[in-house]
Amino acid sequence: MSALDLTADPIDLTAALIDIESPSHHERVIADAIEASLQAIDGVDIRRIGNTLMARTHRGLPTRVILAGHIDTVPIAGNVPHRLAGDTLHGCGAVDMKSGLAVYLHAFATLANSPELRRDLTLICYEGEEVASEYNGLGFIEREAPEWLAGDVALLGEPSGAVIEAGCQGSIRAIVTARGTRAHSARAWLGDNAVHRLSAVVARVAAYQPRRVTIDGCEYREGLNVVRLGAGVANNTIPDEATATINFRFAPDRSVDEALSHLNEVLAIDDELISVEIDDAVPGALPGLSQPAAAGLVAATGGRFRAKFGWTDVARFSTLGIPAVNYGPGDPGYAHKIDEQCPVSDIDDVFRALRGYLTEA
Repeated sequence: MSALDLTADPIDLTAALIDIESPSHHERVIADAIEASLQAIDGVDIRRIGNTLMARTHRGLPTRVILAGHIDTVPIAGNVPHRLAGDTLHGCGAVDMKSGLAVYLHAFATLANSPELRRDLTLICYEGEEVASEYNGLGFIEREAPEWLAGDVALLGEPSGAVIEAGCQGSIRAIVTARGTRAHSARAWLGDNAVHRLSAVVARVAAYQPRRVTIDGCEYREGLNVVRLGAGVANNTIPDEATATINFRFAPDRSVDEALSHLNEVLAIDDELISVEIDDAVPGALPGLSQPAAAGLVAATGGRFRAKFGWTDVARFSTLGIPAVNYGPGDPGYAHKIDEQCPVSDIDDVFRALRGYLTEA
């Protein structure tokens, strides 16, 4: 694979990145192309771990900005190569997140040695974001080269409609299992219906009133929901087991332990035949918009920002004490869809704002 032209217009660079198929676990070709392109930039450090690429400047500038974007996509669905229809770019990864990656690559390549640059840069192009966290390239860096994650603010090119989405909410996934006694439904009194036993827990979740909390001007809306139910043996049989998968999305002012404690209070399980297994628990990320480096970004983007409700890799930076935001082109509602698309105007808008932020004192 030949090198990419990182100095090309970010729209053209997005199209070139889309045309390199890179579903998760198959990122080598695109990583090779990015690495070859970065090696053409004078005076920057470059490191590769697996299919994760890192590059950074050392200009002695007062702050360091991390620009991070994942290089993998969901599986191809007949939507490669790219297609430009009017003012909209279509293709796998168009919004999640090869457009954001293109903007960050272009900014790094064109500013790394520019006298206009006012903030040192660290670029991270990482693998394995769309699959289990054990494959995530940021995790590899944290374990093998944590010094590359040092910075004053981190930007992730996740689609955000060209608006800063700050921080993110944490998430807990709990599996609640009720056990009973199987019996013929014609003789139900001989059994113990696990679904009926579980229904009290489901009712408490349904009645829950989630809170709203404002942090750094961002309003986060929590949510507690049953997202999956499982039960049943046969149409004439009392079920002896029933499960409910419950998802708690919590604001980043709660730690995971605090969120777990609150969840247990809400579920209020005091039945020895009902058990709770925590299947997944990840922390949120505080927005940190009041910190100077992040406040400068808000100003450069016209003061437009909002809370991020879903979980993203900004949480990894937050745990390191680095304020992090999602900032990229396109509507996240198109992520992972066959008709994935991004308006080219969003790509232009994000690049202009990012360039302004990186070149203004």
